[in-house]
Amino acid sequence: MSAASSRRKLLARRFAETLAIGTLGAATLGLAGMPAGWLSGAIVGVSAAALSGRPMYVPPPVARAVYVVLGISLGSSVTPSTIASMVTWPLSMIALALAMSAITVSVTIYLKLVHGWPTLDALFAAAPGALAQAMALAQDAGANVRAIAMVQTVRLFILAVALPLIFAAFGVMGLPPPRGGNLPVSQLIIELLVIILISSGGGLILGSMAASGVLHGTGWVHAFMPVPVAIFSFIIMGAMIGTRLGGADFRQLLRLSLVGVGALLVGTSVGCLFAVAVAWLLGLRTDSLVIAYAPGAMEAMTIIAFALHLDPVFVGVHQLARFTFMSMVLPGAVGLIRAWEQRTK
Repeated sequence: MSAASSRRKLLARRFAETLAIGTLGAATLGLAGMPAGWLSGAIVGVSAAALSGRPMYVPPPVARAVYVVLGISLGSSVTPSTIASMVTWPLSMIALALAMSAITVSVTIYLKLVHGWPTLDALFAAAPGALAQAMALAQDAGANVRAIAMVQTVRLFILAVALPLIFAAFGVMGLPPPRGGNLPVSQLIIELLVIILISSGGGLILGSMAASGVLHGTGWVHAFMPVPVAIFSFIIMGAMIGTRLGGADFRQLLRLSLVGVGALLVGTSVGCLFAVAVAWLLGLRTDSLVIAYAPGAMEAMTIIAFALHLDPVFVGVHQLARFTFMSMVLPGAVGLIRAWEQRTK
């Protein structure tokens, strides 16, 4: 047996184990009726297995296919009223830029003053979004990449698991989107094929969401992804998030978790203040704005909005704007901090 064949079989076994553990965790919370339980349960199950030393793995082709399925599901919630409300989004996205700046500054100050982190390390850990770029810049700057990645991962993990529970505890749940009645099987199959074909060409989750949103919002199609398919995509997404904790040193993770929780509380408090103010000024839904301004991963926050029957398109567009803004601003901020540190030496 060749080395390549042996590796493929090893990765297939790891994926099968990851899928089994993720499904068990997802079913435990999902069948219990927990908000976003299929996603959160998979995250908890796979994270626990990863921390125990099991090699969790999701193949990239499976991840890409799931992104497309999730994008189609998210875009199916678009209605004509969603399109009509988009006129207020530019103003809320301007406020979003201010909120992301305030979150980054406040968390950076917290990490620097309370935990004694170097300024650049604190900035990279505080950056809400653009994780890949933050890690690349941190590597280039000689920062503590592992600590930064752990704090960012802890923030994502807590938001993805705790946010739906907090919203449900306060009774914050939207109404399920209308399903457009029962379509004939032949029409359902044709429309699903059209949606998949067009959405697959739109890129990953946000491109697929945009394509699906246009098709559904204009009334060209009325078909929705079958519920079992959507649930399976939630499980895979949760498993992908859970694999981020693989290889972590448990004691270091515990210590950095406390740092991450503090940073999350500071950042989330600032984001919520902005969300409440913007909701009051523009007449938008506070719950959707809280998730849109939350410093979590773009895909996870958008899916949580969908699972809570809020507005995933609104959240997804704002999360994309946040990612773009942070990607543009972060390199400049690093340059300013480096120049300031050189002058003060």
